[in-house]
Amino acid sequence: MNTKRMLWISVGKTVLGTALFALGLDLFLLPNDLNTGGVSGIAMVVRQMLSWLGNQTVLDLISIGVITVAINLPLFALAGMKIGKRFFWGSLLGMTLLSVFIDVFSGIPIPDTEPLVGALYGGVVCGLGGGLVFSSGFSTGGSDIVIRLLKKKWPFVPLGIFTTAFDLMIAVITGVVFGDVNNALYCGVSIFVTGRVVDAVVYKFDYSKVAIIVTRFHEQIAYRLGAELHRGSTFLHGEGSYSHKDTMVVLTAVKKHQLAEMKEIVTQEDPDAFIIVQEAHQVLGDGFARYSKDAL
Repeated sequence: MNTKRMLWISVGKTVLGTALFALGLDLFLLPNDLNTGGVSGIAMVVRQMLSWLGNQTVLDLISIGVITVAINLPLFALAGMKIGKRFFWGSLLGMTLLSVFIDVFSGIPIPDTEPLVGALYGGVVCGLGGGLVFSSGFSTGGSDIVIRLLKKKWPFVPLGIFTTAFDLMIAVITGVVFGDVNNALYCGVSIFVTGRVVDAVVYKFDYSKVAIIVTRFHEQIAYRLGAELHRGSTFLHGEGSYSHKDTMVVLTAVKKHQLAEMKEIVTQEDPDAFIIVQEAHQVLGDGFARYSKDAL
């Protein structure tokens, strides 16, 4: 896939992702004074604090979208220096689109939902949107920039863990500012759901399976895996703990949709084979993804 096409795919994901995030925020979270943390959550807190001044004119001029832009601006210098130009410009696009969509969708009729329902559905919709933006290689700015930097430092930690931990702090602040413990707890629900859905979009949809197969018919099984599923195998030398006899172990990685076929091949060749199947994501190599330093 050429670079130009990949760029347009990333832009398309960012447009759709920011639209979904803003929709979830405007329809389910904002009406219940809930948020998914991040800069949009901080913007809600700031606007609530401004409302204490009692100046409606100020509130009319300073929307959540405007506050989001103001908080984001100083963070973009950090993104440009630490992460690179592509991420900088992509995140600038994401931030701008999200701010615009938040204000545009605020005019949509709001459904009457209970706080828990709003937290759950808002978390799902915002998580889908956030996951799409992250998977494009961009972000919506703000806390996403900080999270991306943390991810580069600790690449073994799932992205959703960083977002959940950071945003839970915002949930606590939200509960204090709005003076409602229930509000903070509901925010925690939406943040947890958002984090899990982000991980599902970024990682789960690309999950593969790793199979460890202990068998006497390793040659036949490896041949069929290559011929029928186009998957390579590695032979490992093992020893039975009880019999102390030498045995062969077949190690292979397959796509999730190939799992049933893989098990059928193994059991056809050796009904007594011992099979261990494990989850794996970001399998790198021939037939799978290629390594990228910008991968999440």
